[in-house]
Amino acid sequence: MLKTIGLFDTSIVTDNVGDEIIMDSIMREMRDMFPEDFYVRIPTHDKIGSEGRRYARLVDHSFVGGTNLMCAYWWLKSQWKVGLLDFWRIGSPILMGVGWRFYQRDNDPITAFMMRVMLSKKYKHSVRDEYTKQRVVDMGVENVLNTGCPTMWRLTPEHCATISQKKSQNALITVTAYRGDEAEDKAWINLVCDQYKTVYFWPQMHDDYDYIRKIAGDRVTMLPASLKGYDDCIDNNNIDYIGTRLHGGIRVLQRAHRALIIEVDNRAKEISKDTGLPTVERKDLDRIKNWIEKGEEISIKMPWDVIKQWKGQFSK
Repeated sequence: MLKTIGLFDTSIVTDNVGDEIIMDSIMREMRDMFPEDFYVRIPTHDKIGSEGRRYARLVDHSFVGGTNLMCAYWWLKSQWKVGLLDFWRIGSPILMGVGWRFYQRDNDPITAFMMRVMLSKKYKHSVRDEYTKQRVVDMGVENVLNTGCPTMWRLTPEHCATISQKKSQNALITVTAYRGDEAEDKAWINLVCDQYKTVYFWPQMHDDYDYIRKIAGDRVTMLPASLKGYDDCIDNNNIDYIGTRLHGGIRVLQRAHRALIIEVDNRAKEISKDTGLPTVERKDLDRIKNWIEKGEEISIKMPWDVIKQWKGQFSK
């Protein structure tokens, strides 16, 4: 029987092309799980209208596409625009590779109550790191598994073995303007520009463009602000990725080039703790230089059995 699958989609009403990277991976996994079924997309970054609420209640399953949607005080500021008039009218969504917004204080009681009422009690939820899992459990939602991020579910040992450990001719970099530190960003970008023939820059968000022009000038070659432009650069050049954008780096690993992600908040740091994703503190120039010149083995450790367990509950 044809099922209808609801998908709370983080790539709708967004200024961050990284959301497209996440949703591309989410849909690839969803098509493995529900290959012949019908999908309805509902935005997360905008308030849910009457049609969105109706579909969310009618679908056979609804999933929340993984990004850092979870937070400690929902009613003040949340990237998932579910309000006090909606959380009990959108069915029972299932988290899929969701992360936590930032390191934050204790969970707000109203937020914890909303999550306990709203999130599915029948199915286990998927979160992308241990920190997020503990924060969700602290809300009273205990049916949760740490599956890692769905963007990394295909970074198998066999795939990682195909990625060269040697320095490439060119580099591809990203920055995060809203997490910028001009002195530290200038330092690592200058290091990269000194090490590579051509350094490409991809603006994952609009403000990244002005920020890189301010701190790097004409030392970098600008790419189109689209996922296609990014993919074309990766696929058609001999490149290494060094940058602050987490999923920008993971996209490069997906396409079998090496990547080093510069930590600017909790997301890369926490995922690296769990999986061995190559990351580095922004100020650690010696580590960045050593990675560029000498390389290192790419060893991603994903919870394959847990991922299989989470997926398997929908095939029973």
